[in-house]
Amino acid sequence: MKKIILLAFAVASVAATAFSADRHIAFDRNNAVYIANLDGTGEKKVADGIFPAISPDGTRVAFNTVEKTSETSYVRHMAVVEVPTGKLNVFKDVPSDNSYYPSWTADGKQILFTTRPHEVWDLVAIDSDGTNFHVLKPGVQNEVTLYSPIWAHDGQAVFCQNMTNIYQLGLDGAIRAQWKISNIVPKGDMSGDGRIDVSPDGKRLLLSIDVGEESGRKDWDGPLPALWVFDLQSQTATRLTPKKLFGWDGVWIDNNNILFLSKAAGEKEDSIYRMSVDWENSKRLIKNGRFPSVSAP
Repeated sequence: MKKIILLAFAVASVAATAFSADRHIAFDRNNAVYIANLDGTGEKKVADGIFPAISPDGTRVAFNTVEKTSETSYVRHMAVVEVPTGKLNVFKDVPSDNSYYPSWTADGKQILFTTRPHEVWDLVAIDSDGTNFHVLKPGVQNEVTLYSPIWAHDGQAVFCQNMTNIYQLGLDGAIRAQWKISNIVPKGDMSGDGRIDVSPDGKRLLLSIDVGEESGRKDWDGPLPALWVFDLQSQTATRLTPKKLFGWDGVWIDNNNILFLSKAAGEKEDSIYRMSVDWENSKRLIKNGRFPSVSAP
């Protein structure tokens, strides 16, 4: 019996190690959170919710629960699900019933998100087990909300945007740097849904920009979405997606490849694509998926 138990334990340990070594994508579809292999295969539902962010080691997914409380109101909590076991931890001690948009530190120990305990949105952080909740940057009445929070690579700062500027904030909430979006990308701006992602080497930002160009598509209403890379050292931006390729919600796979959302003419649902930063090897990985994130290289 002891040999059987030890063998089962060894097999489970190997399986857990193999899982953590594999890279995965998290995404949502129809108010449910899924994971898949990096090539888009092996889809698996792991929870009900939206806005998933997979942990760097790929073993956990942070996301927002969506609980309907009446015909017109919802409660949204931050939560983490363990992928191998399905164990769910809902952070109900956060002093708000309206939380959004998680982002992991590179070491997987903290989660950054926005929450609305009063009439404005705060930028907050919490340990990944749901303890040590603290406010990094409180919202201010009559000021534009800080959207799209993402940790800097070293975990000692965060990036966010207010639809006019992109900011780098210290952990004390003080502004370390800021860049006007229209100066980075002429005729470009960002909405509250405009996403920011930091490259694995910490040197570049991947930006989802609304470009002031005609889309040329009858089935597209609004500005043309494009992905740009902003180099933090040279302070220069480079467009990744050409005009014919609509791209948004971009995230880095590694320093040379990205995932993003796109929708071809005539399609009704968004899909998740993979592409290199030189426009090569563009490929659709997952149909009808949104808000992708990917585990660390």
